[in-house]
Amino acid sequence: MVISALVGRTVASLPMETFTPSTTSVGGNVTLTALVGVIPLLSFFILLGAFKVKTHWCALISLALSIVLAIVAFNMPAVMTVASASQGLALGFVPIIYIIIAAVWLYNLTEVSHRSQDLRSIFNVIGKGDIRIQALLVSFSFCALLEGLAGFGAPVAISSAMLITLGVPKIRAALLAIVGNAIFVGFGAMSIPITTAGKLGGVAPTYVATVMGHLASLITLFIPFVLLFIMDGFRGIRQVWPLALVAGGAASIGMFVTSMLSYELTDVAAALLSFAAAYAFLQVWTPKTAPEMNAATNDADSRSLSRQRVVLALLPYVLVVVIIAITKLWTIGVDLKDVLKATDIKIQWPGVYGSLLTDSGKPSSAAIYSLSTLSNPGTWILVTGLIVTVVYAKYSTDHDRALPLNKGLATLPTTIYNLRWAIVTIGAVMALAYVMNFSGQTTSIGAALAQTGAAFAFLAPILGWTGTAVAGSATSAGALFANLQATAAAGAGLNPGVLLAANTVGGGLGKIVSPQNLAIVATSVEAEGSEAEILRKAVPYSLVLLLVLCTLVFAASQGWFGAYIPALPAE
Repeated sequence: MVISALVGRTVASLPMETFTPSTTSVGGNVTLTALVGVIPLLSFFILLGAFKVKTHWCALISLALSIVLAIVAFNMPAVMTVASASQGLALGFVPIIYIIIAAVWLYNLTEVSHRSQDLRSIFNVIGKGDIRIQALLVSFSFCALLEGLAGFGAPVAISSAMLITLGVPKIRAALLAIVGNAIFVGFGAMSIPITTAGKLGGVAPTYVATVMGHLASLITLFIPFVLLFIMDGFRGIRQVWPLALVAGGAASIGMFVTSMLSYELTDVAAALLSFAAAYAFLQVWTPKTAPEMNAATNDADSRSLSRQRVVLALLPYVLVVVIIAITKLWTIGVDLKDVLKATDIKIQWPGVYGSLLTDSGKPSSAAIYSLSTLSNPGTWILVTGLIVTVVYAKYSTDHDRALPLNKGLATLPTTIYNLRWAIVTIGAVMALAYVMNFSGQTTSIGAALAQTGAAFAFLAPILGWTGTAVAGSATSAGALFANLQATAAAGAGLNPGVLLAANTVGGGLGKIVSPQNLAIVATSVEAEGSEAEILRKAVPYSLVLLLVLCTLVFAASQGWFGAYIPALPAE
């Protein structure tokens, strides 16, 4: 890695200092430390939302603030602070920016080939001409499927681009993608966030997943109604509520049941059940569609589609799901997921590893960077794009749908150039997250909340929400706060499994307002610079859903759900 080499050469000649993050660095007080620690994150949102500063500048200014505070207020060695930022920057490039570039390129191939027009015609038939139905299926069911298989921003990037293809306005498409994705994040990427939270919190991941499935399924049932409201207000709910109930109910049941049986496949099962139930229901039910919600493509255009045009229009999105599913689920003869994972390169980050210590005095494993190549969803999205480019070039007989091989390949560097400011933003945001995490700024926020005793059950989801809002990852939120959640549960006599589940589901809801997620979705809908507008419109949904989750978790912690929330198994 270039970044690793540069940092390594810089720090090699400097004296190594050890550092253990403290939650009482400022004035020996947890609350005061938390108030100082939250400054960079608040600065980002205030600059973006109130002053409408361009997103990359918000990220860079907040990063600078976090670096200064890490050194001055949290006593982190300057060299280690800069090295921490560089590790975050590396993670920003691989896997996150890598995935986004591949996903946006895949979408751009459908645009430059005009296959997106055929895709719109296909969804027009499936959705009976109602664009709200099409948007619901993509932002809820399809996005859940991608989240379960890939995660790491790919679901939001691909589904939001697909919504644009269907004719949904850009900002609305962005909102639909990030809100529809949120409840599935905890079970994303084969449930890595749950596995992480359970192991670090000292509770069996299977139990955490079961509690999560029981709590999150209650919210999942109503997410399609929220998406209809985003799409068309109360009229959308009034006219399309039967389909929302069917799609949400099927996904909720899938989540509830699969979380107890094979939690890694929870999102996949919920998505497929939702798809199947919605499709079957649409065979016998037709909505009342307002004129402005009729899809732009008319029935004559849809009927004129040949089988070849249908296959080619669906190819990018079906193929990407199939290829990623194979890389994650194939176990015949060989466990392909493990084989690909074995190619990851572990890098003990120079200037951080061995110097950043845990409370027990051991080197923090968080300072080990994993360079994922073949296990990275971005690689397989890129492979999908290459296959689609070749296939589109081969079947360029229709002049209106022609895409020569050189033009398809040339779309990739063009895509990278167009994403240049998004790349700066995401890199800076990830650097910010790592400085806040490694210096103790983020954990100080959690420690302050954990002082509330039994009332902490209500606040527990806020920790996960905060962790993901900072780092853009529910897995990172689990790594940050799982042990703290378990410790707080023991001190307050609460069920640690419930709090760990709350942390993970709350992390998904925090992703709605994560700066990283905002940059991804704004880029994917080709509306760079609109992050502030998206944030203003997204915040209410994130906070209301968080409030609902806090209430459910508090009720579960008090035993109000009875047998609905299973008891913690005896060790």
